[in-house]
Amino acid sequence: MTKHTQTKILSLVICIMLIAAMAFTVTSCNKSQGDKVGTEFSFTFEFIEGKGEYTETKDNTFLVKTNEKTVGDALYALGLIDGDEGDYGLYIKSVNGITADYDIDATYWAFYVDNAYAMTGASDTPIEEGKYYTFKIEK
Repeated sequence: MTKHTQTKILSLVICIMLIAAMAFTVTSCNKSQGDKVGTEFSFTFEFIEGKGEYTETKDNTFLVKTNEKTVGDALYALGLIDGDEGDYGLYIKSVNGITADYDIDATYWAFYVDNAYAMTGASDTPIEEGKYYTFKIEK
């Protein structure tokens, strides 16, 4: 075999390897993008009973994993919140079975994102990875 033929064969092998590597890269990128369609989100959810006081127990904090897009939808689907549907979304009256009803005793469940009073209701708050969502009974 001549040196010229060996060089052609080597060039052909290298081209095939490069094409295979590019195909693998494109397939991996497409798979990563496709996974985002059914993305599972996770976030920390906490509820605090009674006048903003907090007794630290594992029963008050949850790590939520969901395919829902909003905090309210995720918590409702898991049965962690309940309430009445209104003009502004779900008016939350119950969190983890504990009721706060403004009509009865002027208390309500306040919604916080990263310890700041939320600017939107839970039904309208998109889940953001790593955020910390809290409900507190307030008067």
